[in-house]
Amino acid sequence: MTDDPNKSTGSLLGDALTHVSSLVRNEVDLARAEIDENLKSAGVAIGMIVGAVVVALTALNVLSAALVAALTEAGIPGGWAALIVGVVFAIIAYAMLHKGSSDLKLSSLAPSRTAKNVKRDAQTVKEVYDDK
Repeated sequence: MTDDPNKSTGSLLGDALTHVSSLVRNEVDLARAEIDENLKSAGVAIGMIVGAVVVALTALNVLSAALVAALTEAGIPGGWAALIVGVVFAIIAYAMLHKGSSDLKLSSLAPSRTAKNVKRDAQTVKEVYDDK
């Protein structure tokens, strides 16, 4: 904006609309960038869930027999040894699944910084027009 005191009301209104339009475009661009960033985080969380499944299956297949055999050698009947091993692996898998699922909550994907900026911008515009 220039400091021309002779600007018409229409010209001032046009300048204001141009600035508001630019502000809205910038906020939309910021929201897109923030959503993209949050979706990348969601991709990592999904990767953690997939990793949890792979690790759980691998661990069950490779270590189960060895642990059951070790517990059996220690004097625990085979059925009980297998149950103990299965429960331990299930707890580990649940912990990993819970962590990945909590990272995927919708609130963590929302563009919260953009929402704060829009509220701040709206408040600033309101204050400017309330002062006049």
